[in-house]
Amino acid sequence: MANKEKLFTEFTAPTTQEWLDKIEVDLKGADFQKRLVWRTNEGFNVQPFYRREDLANLKTPDALPGEFPFVRGNKKDSNVWYVRQNIEVNDAKEANAKALDILNKGVDSLGFMISGKLVSAETIETLLEGIYCDCIEVNFATCPKHALELAEILVAFFAKKGYDKEKVVGSIAFDPLKAMVMKGKDATSLLETAPKLIEVLKEYPQFRCIAVSSDALNNAGAYIVQELGYALAWGNEYLQQLTDAGVDVDLAAKNIKFDMGVSENYFMEIAKFRAARLLWAQIVKQYEPKCDCACKMIINATTSTYNQTLFDSYVNLLRSQTEAMSAALGSVHSMVVTPFDAPYEASTDFSERIARNQQLIIKEESHFDRIVDPGAGSYYIEHLTDALAQEAWKIFLKVEEEGGFLAAVKAGTIQDDINATNVKRHGDAAKRKEFLLGTNQFPNFTEKSEGKKALNGTQRHKDSKDGCCEEAAFKKIESTRLAADFEDLRIHTEETKVPTAFMLTIGNLAMRQARAQFSCNFLACAGYKVIDNLGFKTVEEGVDAALEAKADIVVICSSDDEYAEYAIPAFKYLNGRAMFVVAGAPACMEDLKAAGIENYVHVKCNVLETLKEYNQKLGI
Repeated sequence: MANKEKLFTEFTAPTTQEWLDKIEVDLKGADFQKRLVWRTNEGFNVQPFYRREDLANLKTPDALPGEFPFVRGNKKDSNVWYVRQNIEVNDAKEANAKALDILNKGVDSLGFMISGKLVSAETIETLLEGIYCDCIEVNFATCPKHALELAEILVAFFAKKGYDKEKVVGSIAFDPLKAMVMKGKDATSLLETAPKLIEVLKEYPQFRCIAVSSDALNNAGAYIVQELGYALAWGNEYLQQLTDAGVDVDLAAKNIKFDMGVSENYFMEIAKFRAARLLWAQIVKQYEPKCDCACKMIINATTSTYNQTLFDSYVNLLRSQTEAMSAALGSVHSMVVTPFDAPYEASTDFSERIARNQQLIIKEESHFDRIVDPGAGSYYIEHLTDALAQEAWKIFLKVEEEGGFLAAVKAGTIQDDINATNVKRHGDAAKRKEFLLGTNQFPNFTEKSEGKKALNGTQRHKDSKDGCCEEAAFKKIESTRLAADFEDLRIHTEETKVPTAFMLTIGNLAMRQARAQFSCNFLACAGYKVIDNLGFKTVEEGVDAALEAKADIVVICSSDDEYAEYAIPAFKYLNGRAMFVVAGAPACMEDLKAAGIENYVHVKCNVLETLKEYNQKLGI
């Protein structure tokens, strides 16, 4: 037992250059940078492999859990987080019954969304009946105009119940800047409420009242680095205004809570939360707080709605599950999993149950809550953390140079940036540069909408109409889900006329099967009925079969070389009795076009625009 033999001592560890030399051989002359290096939307490159030497100049691997700059999390002994579910309060008694029910089903954090007109001592008494606010986390969101009134009511309620002030954990999501950046409304007059809120709640050290709602940017399509950079500037704006108003910096920082989104980029989202804590700690440190504990960033993470889909909606469970895993491994304070049916209906008991269980599975069965910062030491995650921090810091500095977050919002530069990203991402989805499984890639051929219609943001979250803000004064962020364009097209097709697309497969077996599968997926994105086939001996046989099937579209599927032989005869034999489409972009395309063949589907197509064009030609 005393003999501690080291394994693999007879092998020499290869150097990075030796790895690169081997890769170049395997690539057989292909460009390493183009084939294996990934250029992210966040503005930096990701290499195909990392080694210990890549971390030589990084400081993050030396950080410790629970210690400044908190890159490895705020806790030393666990990775536990609050399982949160939000409740829309239309009737206080009904909301209370729902809260009591879900508290017995694994939830330990409640989020109550209350219209400003419902804010009253009676509402809070009814809403919190039987709920022990010193045992669970309680969070509230209301119209900013009524936030101070709500805070005073809650303090009186907590005092009446005799709660230990140290044990009351929760928040009021006071965030007037959100109305400005998302809706273009002028809420500057409400900013002076923030110091008053903090004064009311100052004896409750774990109850925060200033929110940074960067999850709204995430749901508007912002890239990870944009959400991170603007969230930091957003938080710094509040911190600056509070300290300028005379609020102690420690007290001000400890009252700010970040509501951040989580997108589908698994490892990068883990790194985002690590980088966020790192950078926020550095920002707060510049205000010279008395205690490093003021530098802790408290994050509530909510899985994204931007990538959710109406069609094939159960795929949303896969998306939100990986997002929840990212948030948990990123060591967030609390988490909300958005129900899978959020795009088209008010969440049901079933969808809410599944959403809760998605967190409980990774906590109770996979034990994500047991290990502090599981990503620490991973060469890849440490690199992503550093790279995201650097790029987000550039955005933060740019906003500061513009005079801060408030000034940038008034100038519209932040809104322009997010809107441009949203437009780009919709364009990328249209071209399949960004995949949405079940929407623009591998749609369910037989699925129908069955009356489902997309909900807009106001329908999903009933915004308060209390007149808290002035009418639109600035630019606003235009938020539309990534799948919306395809869904609108598919529902329109379904409600108007569903054309039949027939695959005329002929020639080379491998090529005709591959192109038929590609074409079926392509056309089904618009809800077309597709008919695949095993193959035909002649184009005449194939066209006759298509016409017998009452096809509106005939797609010839073969190899590039064989299109010169088959395409024109098939087109002439069809003789305008249905739309004729060639699957691919063969070298003989110009000859085919000269013969009158004008429709082609291939990987370089803009799928959305092509399908809209086909609908127009078919009179749909």
